[in-house]
Amino acid sequence: MDVDAAVKTMIDNMPSKTGKSLDEWKKVLAKKSFGKHSEAVAYLKNEHGVTHGFANSIVLLSKEEKNSDEDLIELQYKGKESLRSIYDQLFSEISSFGKDVEYAPKKAYVSVRRSKQFAIIQPSTKTRLDIGLVIKGKSAEGILEASGSFNAMCTHRIRVETGEKITAEMISYLKEAYNNA
Repeated sequence: MDVDAAVKTMIDNMPSKTGKSLDEWKKVLAKKSFGKHSEAVAYLKNEHGVTHGFANSIVLLSKEEKNSDEDLIELQYKGKESLRSIYDQLFSEISSFGKDVEYAPKKAYVSVRRSKQFAIIQPSTKTRLDIGLVIKGKSAEGILEASGSFNAMCTHRIRVETGEKITAEMISYLKEAYNNA
């Protein structure tokens, strides 16, 4: 049995084994605030008589939902709010390239893909957003610098400081990376 099938079976069995569905358990947990995973598991076990396996699964599955794409992006820009408008503008510009653009937010950056990743958008400091690009064989010049140790998946980087506008030159490099993906 694969992992997804095992999780589905556990979710399907939850009402009969624990007395509540996963959605109902999520509502129970949402009313409380826990600092650690183990505290939430202990709460379900001690206060609701849930077995350890189900308690652990309920807490894990509840956390997965909390880390939605928008939540991850909000966390990236916490304390760096002045950079969020730059991200939003880049998102809009890149989305216009085609319907095949996909965004995959991670903890520290957003991966931008087509058939493969062609860019990342990362708020690196409180005053700078970095655009990582994959443009193999392109010389670094002007605003387009070699990525160096910035990100091993990227060949180039463009640094965007707070207050700078997204330029046609930046968009042309993003479009080139998109076309090459």
